[in-house]
Amino acid sequence: MVKELLDEVGLVGWPKTSGNRGIHVYVRLVREWDFYQVRRAGLALAREVERRHPLATTAWWKEERDGVFIDYNQNAWDKTIASAYSIRHTGWVSTPFRWDELAAIDHTAMDLMSFKDRWADVGDLTAGIDEAAGKLEPVLEMVAADEANGIGDAPWPPHYPKMPGEPPRVQPSKKRAENWE
Repeated sequence: MVKELLDEVGLVGWPKTSGNRGIHVYVRLVREWDFYQVRRAGLALAREVERRHPLATTAWWKEERDGVFIDYNQNAWDKTIASAYSIRHTGWVSTPFRWDELAAIDHTAMDLMSFKDRWADVGDLTAGIDEAAGKLEPVLEMVAADEANGIGDAPWPPHYPKMPGEPPRVQPSKKRAENWE
């Protein structure tokens, strides 16, 4: 679903294992937008995937999640991102893969020794990423449509200052009506 949506908006996604249980998708962009626009674009893409696929969720609070979490907050200004190829704390290698490998990719099979064989078999799967820089206009239109429909920002990670338009940053089960308008 993510690849299909990226194709629709004219962006190229480069999937990779995270070195743990997740999958990251790199999208190279032309440098024309600020951090806030890129984050909101990532959120809009995640929400569209959520609308299209019943297993996808953007619910920030774990108590509200059911399905696969699309972590829009990976787009954070102090968030470290594992390089395309890196040994992680798990001992596994975070490594790119082709979209057609998604159903069969086994992140636990990517240790340092097996990665050596994979590299020999497939080469550098990030070749061409710099030449594939895309534009965000179609995704920013999705942001505008969400906002026109009353769907604004989503919670930021707890260590960020409160952002304009951000909903209450408190777990729903701990929210007290008397503290909120």
